Amino acid sequence: MAGAEVNGLIMATSPLLVVLMLGPLGFAAWQYGLAFAVPCLGGLLGSRLARPLVARHGRRRVLFTAGVLRACWSVGPALVRPGVPGLVLVMVLELGLITCSGVFSPVLAAERLERAPDDRVARTLAAWSVTSKAATAALTALWGLLAALTGPRAAIALAGVLLLPTPLLLRGTATARPSPATAPPSPAGPPPSR
Repeated sequence: MAGAEVNGLIMATSPLLVVLMLGPLGFAAWQYGLAFAVPCLGGLLGSRLARPLVARHGRRRVLFTAGVLRACWSVGPALVRPGVPGLVLVMVLELGLITCSGVFSPVLAAERLERAPDDRVARTLAAWSVTSKAATAALTALWGLLAALTGPRAAIALAGVLLLPTPLLLRGTATARPSPATAPPSPAGPPPSR
């Protein structure tokens, strides 16, 4: 499962959590807004922490740790209950997820861009964008169908369980990377100099 599918699974549960919170759990719309607005500060915090964490612990360790932590928060929303404790639980879970994603995403993006040959950076960025949006759309639709069959809580739980082993895919990240000099030129790029 690649990064686009992991992000897609994380995002696929958001509409289901809306249905769960505003429907059976009886949260008011302002409570739902509060539950997701406050944790967004974690994205700012995570992105600010990414550089010093990499400088101190190294890219590989930060990618793996943030990737593990990012996957752990996604099972929790299936346990949300009504009232203030449920609201606080959603806020804590979303804060943790968004903070870990805020650390993980820029570090992974830097790693991927360093691996891309200079003449392929624009294509690489376009491919990531298209793949990520397509995977999120497909998984959101699929999880909507799954929720229609099983209920939103079960669909959220399944997405969370599927995310738990995804950090194992990060074991090879940030290892030997080809230098731009050894990467094969793109067909549209200039011929190699002799």
